[in-house]
Amino acid sequence: MLTIAKEHIQQKINPDVEIVMYGQELNEQTYAIAKSDVLIMGEEADNIRPGTSFSEDKFKGNKFNYMLSNPPFGVSWKKEQEFIKDEANDPYGRFHAGLPRVSDGALMFLQHMISKMEPRGSRIAIIFNGSPLFTGDAGSGESNIRKWILENDWLEAIIALPTELFYNTGIATYIWIVSNCKPERRIGKVQLINAVGYYKKMRKSLGNKRNYVSEEQIQELTGIYTRFEEGENCKIFDNDYFGYTKITVERPLMEHGEIVRDKNGKPKSDSSLRDYEKVPLNDDVVEYFDREVKPHVADAWMDRSKDKVGYEISFTKYFYEYKPLRALKEIKADILALEGETEGLLKDIMGDA
Repeated sequence: MLTIAKEHIQQKINPDVEIVMYGQELNEQTYAIAKSDVLIMGEEADNIRPGTSFSEDKFKGNKFNYMLSNPPFGVSWKKEQEFIKDEANDPYGRFHAGLPRVSDGALMFLQHMISKMEPRGSRIAIIFNGSPLFTGDAGSGESNIRKWILENDWLEAIIALPTELFYNTGIATYIWIVSNCKPERRIGKVQLINAVGYYKKMRKSLGNKRNYVSEEQIQELTGIYTRFEEGENCKIFDNDYFGYTKITVERPLMEHGEIVRDKNGKPKSDSSLRDYEKVPLNDDVVEYFDREVKPHVADAWMDRSKDKVGYEISFTKYFYEYKPLRALKEIKADILALEGETEGLLKDIMGDA
């Protein structure tokens, strides 16, 4: 990733720019390959260092202009739990915004990279699976990390990639572009690009990798990104569009058909009837409650002391395309055809027996 990025910058952007590469890798084999690659290019091999980025940050205090990462999906951080939790308690630590569940440290890689952004401006590109987009309810570590990123206006764009692009997995993946130097037209905005259809089939599969993105398609997607205009595969939203207030809706406790009240005469809540609503941040909570809840449960009330703000990004919802149901005649014809095939197979089986 480092060497190809350097070649791209020098060949297509600025051949005279000075580029110094740094990298850290946990996997010993990958680290050895990366170091060899840098040595062959005549670069500073000591800038490629081994170890885990979480508890063995080999570039502590360093800041970078551009950062790239393709961290493992669903990696556990249980072995480093004590160190990470201690740093999370430090308001100046990398993980103070929140901790994701122990079974998936993806968002911690992004927190680590954000801590290394230059005050004068940095840009980050990181590849995730779908989990960091929506995993975790309001108040959870994942939601709080998304809240921190969006409220600081660092999330610039997310690109949904085609499936089956990687050798070891065929799942959906996404590129997050994070920046603390957004151009004026992007301030307060997030661009979502749906690139799931931008691929070509490989002649021969390599593990799970059956698809690739052609050079022409890369240029087309780059154009969608740089134009920053809404279209079929591009949506642009305000940062707070992804936020919501999770409210607690209570219902009264009944015994013998009467509302049970406390010593102050207020109705006691029935925990078995407790429900929750997600109110968009750009909607008034009281108006939402009166409009969406009260008409259906007139005796309900809100416990606003339990309000929590959450953030999630439901990519599928934003690019959902309605597909009409098939006609009943078509479905019936298919069923009859399948029945005919099944009957023929059954006769063959019975004949063999």
